[in-house]
Amino acid sequence: MTVRVVLADDQDLVRAGFRVILTGEDDIDVVGEARDGAEVVRIAGQTRPDVVLMDVQMPGTDGIAATEQITDAGGDVRVVMLTTFDDDEYLFRALRAGASGFLLKNARAEELVDAVRRVAAGDSLLAPAVTERVIRRATSGPVGPQQPDPRLADLTEREREVLALLARGQSNAEIAGALFVSETTVKTHVSRVLLKLDLRDRTAAVVFAYENGVIRPGE
Repeated sequence: MTVRVVLADDQDLVRAGFRVILTGEDDIDVVGEARDGAEVVRIAGQTRPDVVLMDVQMPGTDGIAATEQITDAGGDVRVVMLTTFDDDEYLFRALRAGASGFLLKNARAEELVDAVRRVAAGDSLLAPAVTERVIRRATSGPVGPQQPDPRLADLTEREREVLALLARGQSNAEIAGALFVSETTVKTHVSRVLLKLDLRDRTAAVVFAYENGVIRPGE
């Protein structure tokens, strides 16, 4: 299965470099390029890619605003934010806009390719270090909302366990080991959690879990 990708960056050389890396892979096809946020929203609507590699800082409509417009439009387009800035503010704005991952532009070529494949497959890009920052940010104020999201009541006990393990950044294999079930069973539970909570992906589930007090640091 070929992964269809759109590149969004206002620097021609950056886009050219990404294009060379990605088109060298048999299972990845670059179907469009954009220099600004408004253009990438239009191109994503026309080409319906699997993944958009989105620069944060672009003229006019920036990458975060463009991400929000693309995710609000529905469909299965997933966005990976690209930036030279390892900055918490960009990270959390991007996640809340609906991004499925966050990658620095100085990542190695193999990391870029792996990111595209993982996000296209429905996974997310939250490395352990990033997950820790999500935890710190989500717990920097009052612990959890005064009224937890009512959708939590729709989860079974096992689904809440899976959500808590997701929030710790564990993979399907690690969750399966912790719960003594198969990875196939874990995938089913994860799908049900995302469906019941109306979340796009695992990244959104991590943010939701900490914002709603499902898990706290040290648990």
